Amino acid sequence: MTLKPRQFLWAALLAFTQVCVGAQTLRVGLAEDPDVLDPTLARSFVGRIVFSALCDKLFDIDEKLNIQPQLATSYEWSADSKSLTLKLRQGVTFHDGEKFDAAAVKFNIERHKTMAGSNRRGELAPVTSVDVINPSTVRLNLSAPFTPLLAQLTDRAGMMVSPKAAAAAGEKFGSHPVCSGPYKFAERVPQDRIVLEKYPNHWNKEAIHFDKVIYTPIPDATVRLANLKSGQLDFIERMATNDVEAMMKDKKYKVSRITEIGYQGITINIGKSDQAQKNPLGRDARVREAFELSLDRQGLAQVVMDNEATVGNQWVAPNNAFYAKNMPLPKRDVAKARALLKEAGVTNPSFTLVAPTTSDAQRLALVVQAMTRDAGFDVKIQAAEFATSLNMADKGDFEAYVLAWSGRPDPDGNVFSFHGCKQPLNYAGYCDAQTDALLNESRTQRDPAERKKIYEKIAARVLKERPVIYLYHRNWLWAYNGKLSGVRGIPDGLLRVGGLKMAP
Repeated sequence: MTLKPRQFLWAALLAFTQVCVGAQTLRVGLAEDPDVLDPTLARSFVGRIVFSALCDKLFDIDEKLNIQPQLATSYEWSADSKSLTLKLRQGVTFHDGEKFDAAAVKFNIERHKTMAGSNRRGELAPVTSVDVINPSTVRLNLSAPFTPLLAQLTDRAGMMVSPKAAAAAGEKFGSHPVCSGPYKFAERVPQDRIVLEKYPNHWNKEAIHFDKVIYTPIPDATVRLANLKSGQLDFIERMATNDVEAMMKDKKYKVSRITEIGYQGITINIGKSDQAQKNPLGRDARVREAFELSLDRQGLAQVVMDNEATVGNQWVAPNNAFYAKNMPLPKRDVAKARALLKEAGVTNPSFTLVAPTTSDAQRLALVVQAMTRDAGFDVKIQAAEFATSLNMADKGDFEAYVLAWSGRPDPDGNVFSFHGCKQPLNYAGYCDAQTDALLNESRTQRDPAERKKIYEKIAARVLKERPVIYLYHRNWLWAYNGKLSGVRGIPDGLLRVGGLKMAP
């Protein structure tokens, strides 16, 4: 049948309308602008949210922190636990059409280990070599048993990027990343938006229902929520705690609350740069102890987080199996804090606390400033955009820094890279040979009870020096359009795009 001009026009309009109706965009509000979108170099939590749609991993975790297959379908440890063999998903391609296979895994693991500026190096340190057995089988060889390895492969250390694209782009890869996730990179405008488009050849495309995902960084929680209510966003992460009650009563929205596996703390420069010796906090452990004793953690959790947090003093929460009970939560003691400052010969110690521009970090800094004043501390606050603050931390261009860590399923991910000598996330510059030995020993121990004993020894040494003052463990607070379904509450705080749907 031949269509007449008027009939053709109406048919074209109808087709265009159907396309527009069918096309859906998921709009996500982030609390910060991510740093570089290269899994090897990246450090930010919000970057991991974007990566969850952009870059598939060898493994993932579920709501109970169980390890689940993703690009790897199964694994097998050798009898001596010094090698890990992975079976890989077949028929997977990167966003540039290149094939994902064992050679690609080898390339990515070696890139994580050797690339200049890599933040995955410590996470994969025991991996000595990678063998390609066949296109769908790869073996990771280890210098010693490495218990946290599978957990490491559920995050950026397990993310796979296109070898061809990465080799061509070098250190500039993060400006146009090419991965194998359900969405491919389309555009980034710093401080404004990151746009991802659906990858039509994804191995799990049946679970992907949005054509596009747009991530918008909005540091102010009030503004972020206002954008959700006005319909400019469909989902926001880290809703302000004082908005939870009202949002739970509003039937147009849904609220999700998940306790994080990470922590909120204050990192102190004790050896990262010469700034460590230019302020009393960095020079003397007694001053750091006085600083901690001037803090009321329960008060911080109440005022800053509206009790949407669990107080703690370690890299894992008190209910974690690896919490070191030999180092219990210290109580506020202003008198002892003053006595320690007197002993150290320091009166009215002054230092600058760098705090990212997010609402939570700024509130925390202000309350810390007020609390510690009672013991004689003069805390000055320096606000910095999040990516800028990370660069300052990396260079040691700070005295103290409000730093949150989203956490990893295995405790090693919360402690090794932060307290191991010269590790990439050791912003404090803490270095102790005995602690290093214990950290390495903890990685080789498969027995949880014996491993816990090692962590007790680590805690006794690290918490005495206080390179990080651990404060509390937050609840991830999400708010989203009530028509959005398929949202999974996983303790790492990352939004998984698989299974998400928006009802008409």
